[in-house]
Amino acid sequence: MEVQIVVFDGFDELDVFGLYEPLKMAGFDTKLLTLEKQDFVTAAHGLKVMVDGQIGLSNKPTILCVPGGGWLTRSARGALFEAEKGDILKVIKDFHKAGVTIAAVCTGALLVGKAGLLSGRPAITNHGALDALRACGAKIAFARVVDDGDIVTAGGVTSSLDLALWLVERFGSESRAKEISMQLEYVRRGPIWRSE
Repeated sequence: MEVQIVVFDGFDELDVFGLYEPLKMAGFDTKLLTLEKQDFVTAAHGLKVMVDGQIGLSNKPTILCVPGGGWLTRSARGALFEAEKGDILKVIKDFHKAGVTIAAVCTGALLVGKAGLLSGRPAITNHGALDALRACGAKIAFARVVDDGDIVTAGGVTSSLDLALWLVERFGSESRAKEISMQLEYVRRGPIWRSE
């Protein structure tokens, strides 16, 4: 099972590492990839992170994870900057069209929305960005994690852990997700909304 997390300057650290650690613990082949060729990215709070390479459809994963960061504060770098630049929106659209499941946490859901993938669909994001998500045409589903099949979204920053554990349960097993939750000493929070 391959998971790619697209990272960019200004991403929120917990959005990424709340996903990364549980997914790695589950044995998922999880990589941090950038849109452009660069050795490292600088996260929202200054953490410099080495990356595994550049993202591309030639090596598409099962799941593409999209973090947020800096949207609510209108930071000079981060998710809003990337949305305005547009390259990440094309990547999200292209991967989705190629059959990749898109999983977004916090304001990463706004990137999915700006890519045009949430119109008329249930989704969630950080509570401070719900109006922006509605403006993308999404139907707000008030849950910690919203699983609409090929697109999964999660609420604010700490919901990255719940999203990761849900992905482990969905693509692995419930018992493995429970085991990792216990190892992390993290009590999963809900609810999880699922399409039928």
